[in-house]
Amino acid sequence: MVIVMKKDATEKVIGKISDKMTSLGCEVHKVQGKDYCILGLVGDTSKINPNQIKANINVQDVLIVNHPFKLAGRNFHPEDTVIEVDGVKIGGGNPAVIAGPCAIESEDQLMTIAKTVKASGASIIRGGAFKPRTSPYSFQGMGEDGLKLLKKAKEMTGLPIITEVMDEVNFDTVEKYADILQIGARNMQNFALLKRAGKSNKPILLKRGMSATIEELLMSAEYIMSKGNEQIILCERGIRTFETYTRNTLDLSAVPAIKELSHLPVIVDPSHATGRWSMIEPLSKAAIACGADGLMIEVHHEPEVAMCDGAQSLKPEKFEKLMKSIEKIAKIK
Repeated sequence: MVIVMKKDATEKVIGKISDKMTSLGCEVHKVQGKDYCILGLVGDTSKINPNQIKANINVQDVLIVNHPFKLAGRNFHPEDTVIEVDGVKIGGGNPAVIAGPCAIESEDQLMTIAKTVKASGASIIRGGAFKPRTSPYSFQGMGEDGLKLLKKAKEMTGLPIITEVMDEVNFDTVEKYADILQIGARNMQNFALLKRAGKSNKPILLKRGMSATIEELLMSAEYIMSKGNEQIILCERGIRTFETYTRNTLDLSAVPAIKELSHLPVIVDPSHATGRWSMIEPLSKAAIACGADGLMIEVHHEPEVAMCDGAQSLKPEKFEKLMKSIEKIAKIK
């Protein structure tokens, strides 16, 4: 349930209504905009009579929210959420590009790539220190040593860093180094991890599970938000279909769909969606054109010898070309 207050409603009046709703067993989330104030009610609203609330002269309207995701829904929060990290804005028409290697392999590798993506205009540096792999025999990442290298890359470039957190055990360690914590597709419904992320004061990038619906993605975001962390970036990275030519099937319709349903920023990862470097540029252009708030792109200076996902990594010169293309598209959206 959403209570829309009139523009001239005083803080005293709003507080009184909020206290009343709390006494009836609801958790009240106040959203204050420039010209509006909304009280979003979470919990059992069966004891609340909407008509009685509407009878208050300070109430403009009462809306019944049918979606199971409340905090992530646009009814509770009409304006787009903008997340700012070290001066980089994500959301609200501020396309940000996250770029870097799939996995951190060495200091020389990471620093070389960090310099090139910074020079080409990337907003945030990515790099995997803990790598969830399909095969237990594949390279699993450098762990905390990789996180230390990420921190060094940030000191060198001045760009914020993002890396994946895989479990509760290593959460505190990753949180200490990263500016944004990524929860990968395989962990989208790891509810214990989502709850721990909700207690963090760092932004969370939440990737859509390979077989997850949009509603399931938003419900996972709701888990995080219900614990207090409202700094969430959603990521469409392709879903599993019957098609085998590409690694996954990129669902670009998810971008406008999420924009209709939620206020949270949404970015697109064309690298994991396709598994093919040749498709990254056209799909990146399409993602920005359909309203994505940013991109996550894998870049490697020597993809032919990369320890992880070389086939879907752009070489620096191709990444530079891509950045010039999407800059033009972003200006005419």
